[in-house]
Amino acid sequence: MAAPNAHPTQAEVDAARNDPKLANVLYHDWEAGTYDEKWSISYDERCISFAVGRFRAVSPGDETYEHALEIGSGTGFFLLNLMQGGIARKGTVTDLSPGMVEVAVRNAEGLGLDVDGKVADAETIPMPDASVDLVVGHAVLHHIPDLDQAFREILRVLRPGGRFVFAGEPTTIGDLYARKLGQATWWATTTLTKLGPLQGWRRPQAELDESSRAAALEAVVDQHTFDPARLERFAIAAGAVDVRCVTEEFAAALFGWPVRTFEAAVPPEKLGFPWAMFAYRSWQRLSWLDEHVLSRVVPRGLFYNALVTGVKPAPAVAL
Repeated sequence: MAAPNAHPTQAEVDAARNDPKLANVLYHDWEAGTYDEKWSISYDERCISFAVGRFRAVSPGDETYEHALEIGSGTGFFLLNLMQGGIARKGTVTDLSPGMVEVAVRNAEGLGLDVDGKVADAETIPMPDASVDLVVGHAVLHHIPDLDQAFREILRVLRPGGRFVFAGEPTTIGDLYARKLGQATWWATTTLTKLGPLQGWRRPQAELDESSRAAALEAVVDQHTFDPARLERFAIAAGAVDVRCVTEEFAAALFGWPVRTFEAAVPPEKLGFPWAMFAYRSWQRLSWLDEHVLSRVVPRGLFYNALVTGVKPAPAVAL
């Protein structure tokens, strides 16, 4: 496994602006060491419940899968927590980023999970035909340039009757308001913390510059946003059946994106545990509101996150 490049040069960043796959490698290698901290990822009951909840939102039932494959695994958040939640017994993590695969495998080892890792492109998955029972991913489809090819590969590696579940994909409208809110929050926070009384709340300029460079790459790695019906069509065109897309997070996203951006712009020690609990509990309450109230009256395309599932059909039985 190649060593991750944690500090790409400016020349590499400039080259990646016209090469989405290179941008994905550079950006995610760059983020690998701090990714779990940045996104408050853990491998305890909080994130186990979250991951299993996302899975069951589109795939209800209590089935346990023997072998699950995650594409675009990052540090392993989705698959490792699903395995701890009893969704799968054995796992394979794949990602274009060597740094992310390295961290994911290390996380799995620390949890005592049966997981192997491969540096791999979702458009050419290095697995035999019909070799896995479940394919999962979280916040990955919007990074893949050729989704038609990726879905064909997903169906190829699934055994007949096997399922895929993808969560955390941005809707077109949700991505628009999330980005605008994030940009406005970043501008307001970095501007106000230049003022004398608030300068102690400003991250060092070198850290802010590094965040801006990472954000420039992030804009390249994000290839798609989705209307829910369009996401379903990709899966159906590849041959999947029982395809279903649901959405979540409207009020929670309107709250969450400014909060996340604010946290990235100020020194972490200024916020502390009370702030973390306020942010988490508020997001929980708003997510409940989204699920139990707003989902009944707000069109699904206005929510931020899309989740999609489908099944590889069994071969027809000759009579």
